[in-house]
Amino acid sequence: MPQLEEISAQLDRLARLEPSPFPIISLYLNLQADQHGRDRFEPFLRKELGERLRTYDVEGPPGAGLSNGSQRESLERDAEKILAYLSGVEPSANGVALFASSGSDLFEALQLAAPIPEHRLYVSSQPHLYPLARLFDEYPRYAVLLTDTNAARIFVIAANAVERREQVEGMKTRRHKMGGWSQARYQRHNENVHLHHVKEVVDALARIVRNEGIESIIVSGDEVVVPMVKDHLPKDIAERVVDTISLNIHAAERAVLEATIASIRETDRLTDRERVDALLDDYRANGLAVVGLDATRRALDLGQVDELVIAAAPDTIATTAPAQDGPGERTAEEQVADELVAKARNTSARVRFIEDVSVAKSIGGVGAHLRFKM
Repeated sequence: MPQLEEISAQLDRLARLEPSPFPIISLYLNLQADQHGRDRFEPFLRKELGERLRTYDVEGPPGAGLSNGSQRESLERDAEKILAYLSGVEPSANGVALFASSGSDLFEALQLAAPIPEHRLYVSSQPHLYPLARLFDEYPRYAVLLTDTNAARIFVIAANAVERREQVEGMKTRRHKMGGWSQARYQRHNENVHLHHVKEVVDALARIVRNEGIESIIVSGDEVVVPMVKDHLPKDIAERVVDTISLNIHAAERAVLEATIASIRETDRLTDRERVDALLDDYRANGLAVVGLDATRRALDLGQVDELVIAAAPDTIATTAPAQDGPGERTAEEQVADELVAKARNTSARVRFIEDVSVAKSIGGVGAHLRFKM
């Protein structure tokens, strides 16, 4: 499965593409198995590709530029390549994001551990990047620490897959029946062993988090070890702890993934209001923010945007522009969302999606924190 850097690099490559005279297919497939253990994308794909091809039956008039026939030929080659590619998809993949245009010499595909919500196929002059950018935001890189007083497991998770795992083993302690001074010395020995272990764990976690620029950490442990860990975390690392949960230190990786991504999403949801309020505060106080489509678009064109804040549902974006794609393709709002995401990627601006639609509506579906004022 591709790591987050590969998804980011593909987003950047696709965002740089100019509108093509040849049709570009943007395909998103949910490859999660159904109740019978099978994926069901092939009937959808053959139907959708067939319907698109039928709209390119007629040659355009002489001198009218690229003919429907040439565009159809490009689509036919795309259909063959796509079906051939999907026949070799890894069984562990939960989703595929694929972009193809034979006439424009484009074929890029990602097999993803992160699930795609539903099958969608679009044909347009540009790639439909919004769903991939949202997936990138939904499944960020974060660290997980599972620990007790004797052992610890550290995971780096991104794009719904474990990228890295590390184990820290402490010195085992044993219980003995003692009394008096011997018991006190033994207790102090155990406490020192546990403290040494916690310091080793904290050092390992801090090294990983700093080296990889990880912004979010989830900690799991019992009521004895968690306070010890938190007491010894350096300030910059402690500030990145977003949640403390309860998981068995020997939990399977799949259980770790499911529990922690749920925690990350809940944290993200709860901070949506804070993000939008901070955006509005900056907009009102010092002008280092903009809200609404027109102002955000201008700021992106000028390279002012530090972080694009955009609704996770494109139809929340307030626009009066008519759709440029044909029936059944991208809506006007989806086209605007693609435009904004592409401009953000091309100017190294972060993209933050607001999952709470009611919160996003207060800024017209889109806004931006600015690097500077004009």
